[in-house]
Amino acid sequence: MAATIIDGKALATQVKAQVREEAANLARKPGLAVILVGDNPASRVYVTSKRKDCEECGFLSEEFALPATTTQQELLTLIDQLNHRADIDGILCQLPLPRGLNEREVLLAIDPAKDVDCFHPYNVGLLTIGEPRFQPCTPGGVMEMLKAYDINPAGKRCVVLGRSNIVGKPMALLLLHAHGTVTVCHSKTPNMAELAAEADILVSAVGKTGLVTADMVKEGAAVIDVAMNRNEAGKLCGDVCYAEAAEKASFITPVPGGVGPMTRAMLMRNTLTAARMHLG
Repeated sequence: MAATIIDGKALATQVKAQVREEAANLARKPGLAVILVGDNPASRVYVTSKRKDCEECGFLSEEFALPATTTQQELLTLIDQLNHRADIDGILCQLPLPRGLNEREVLLAIDPAKDVDCFHPYNVGLLTIGEPRFQPCTPGGVMEMLKAYDINPAGKRCVVLGRSNIVGKPMALLLLHAHGTVTVCHSKTPNMAELAAEADILVSAVGKTGLVTADMVKEGAAVIDVAMNRNEAGKLCGDVCYAEAAEKASFITPVPGGVGPMTRAMLMRNTLTAARMHLG
């Protein structure tokens, strides 16, 4: 039996509609500031998408496109100004930054109450103790997808491939908080294929085309492909060999149209949460 496809696009539309409805009841529009330094084409696509999402949700959206020659101090000055603006609830600095800029210093400069990406150590700390103010966008989106398709991590073997600060680590924490038994695999894990094959819920966030083959998928597992790669033909794909994995899995996310739209929808929800906090 072929796997049920988890439709992230349809689910993201529902989440954004709910956010729009709730935002309409606030005293003012939630505001999101997006900073883009340099001209990375992929980053430009993401920023444009986020502006459209803000329009859909009825948010104020401000974009700051800075040249690649921007200095660290100029960037920090802009962030400081946005930290003090009452109409801006969320600040997002699109990564990666051009060479020469200190990413960590930039992320630390964002007011934790406006850190809608949930990258600031303060917010990561809250997440770690199970009291998150914001959901990290991609892992939070994955949890929403599992919930929407009645896939409960409680008591299940959950395997996360990848240990990045943006996806792997927070993903493991959220699954743990949902009472899953979690294993994190990475480049130094010797028996990754065997561990993956034991997973009831398998989340891959490595960024390596063709990494997850059918022999790594347990019969009836839920397979969540977070990666966004391009294959040799230039076509968008994830880590998972989709056709062969879909033959064994009970649920699977497509790439594109799976986790990506939900990541953006969760950013909108976080911005709404920030606006609520700022409005008291």
